[in-house]
Amino acid sequence: MKLLVIGSGGREHAIAKKFTESSLVETVYCAKGNIGMEKDGIQLVNIAENDHQALIHFAKSEEITWTFIGPEIALFEGLADAFEQAGLKVFGPSKKAADLECSKQFSKDLMKKYAIPTAAYEIFEDHDAALAYVEEQGVPIVIKADGLAAGKGVVVAMTLTEATNALSEMLVDGKYAAGKPKVVIEEYLEGEEFSLFALVNGSKYYYTGVAQDHKRAYDGDKGPNTGGMGAYSPVPQVSESLIQEVLETVIKPTVNAMVAEGRPFKGVIYAGLIMTKKGLRVIEFNARFGDPETQVILNQLDSDLAQIIDDILNEKDPDIKLHTDRYTLGVVVAAEGYPGKMVTDIPLPQLNVEGSGCTIYNAGMKKKKGSFVSDGGRILFVAAQGSTLQEAQDKAYLYLTDNPIAQTFYRFDIGEKAIQFTK
Repeated sequence: MKLLVIGSGGREHAIAKKFTESSLVETVYCAKGNIGMEKDGIQLVNIAENDHQALIHFAKSEEITWTFIGPEIALFEGLADAFEQAGLKVFGPSKKAADLECSKQFSKDLMKKYAIPTAAYEIFEDHDAALAYVEEQGVPIVIKADGLAAGKGVVVAMTLTEATNALSEMLVDGKYAAGKPKVVIEEYLEGEEFSLFALVNGSKYYYTGVAQDHKRAYDGDKGPNTGGMGAYSPVPQVSESLIQEVLETVIKPTVNAMVAEGRPFKGVIYAGLIMTKKGLRVIEFNARFGDPETQVILNQLDSDLAQIIDDILNEKDPDIKLHTDRYTLGVVVAAEGYPGKMVTDIPLPQLNVEGSGCTIYNAGMKKKKGSFVSDGGRILFVAAQGSTLQEAQDKAYLYLTDNPIAQTFYRFDIGEKAIQFTK
């Protein structure tokens, strides 16, 4: 098979690398990809993810077997629809199905209609009405921009000032808004957060693992929300019975609801979840693999990912096995200032992982005048495996300590809460 992956980040590096490990796969292309992928034999294609016709022409001319779409923006813009209309096989939801992620209002209304457990919420377009509601409800409270925000359009407001600022940014300034600004205001939930992933085709779904992401920029879950600063899998705090509860009360009714609504889903459903004192709740859905969760989830997969997706696309039940004897933990290395105004064009050394037990997934990286430099906020992801979470954490941080990169930062506590839980 010849496969094409759409996207350029660490998530797409992990997906494409996993495909290269399959005996069924001859060549893996990535559009646009990033320069760091080449070391793993991934062929870069210099076509932007929003250039649908050029991507379709490439897939046809190279006789691509099927295409995997990584980022949410490509799904939101209907790339899966364009490929299918051109007679090409693609793994990724249609634009209408991607509303499960791309429209917070659609997602929340769907959960309410089909009794899928989630936080109580109200939706506002008017700033003054939203502010009055927040003042009435009190803080803490959660404010979400309706639409795509690359994981950053959520404010967990612990003070009224934070809530007021968030409403002003989202509804007055139109930050994150593609059209008329809109926000979803939710009750604040406390509990253990985790993410569950499933590969889906219509009413059929296949469990692919759980992970825990670290969204805040700094240790101790301080600082602004980011696209993710690290992750680990599996999650010791999440029991097998809880996983089964999620599949029965969240994933199954959601995929059936999407069919009932005339928006059958094909691709990856990522459920962001929290176990509260009142029970399980859905925080959000994503219509694709998460970043950086993908980089740890796929390391836990003890099956051929290309075979799995090929089977799903051909209406066969795939054989999915997960490692039960190891953990994967990974840490994001980010540019100073991320997720705000950040340092750019940071010189990057050639990193060697031989003998370290680590894998590096590249994200924000490019070549400039013959040298590697940073290209964005999250630069790379260092993942390590271990028979315990502590062992995986030790390996990752030992590598980071031994290979410092100037003008970057990372969190020092990825997985720490889970490690304390297991002691």
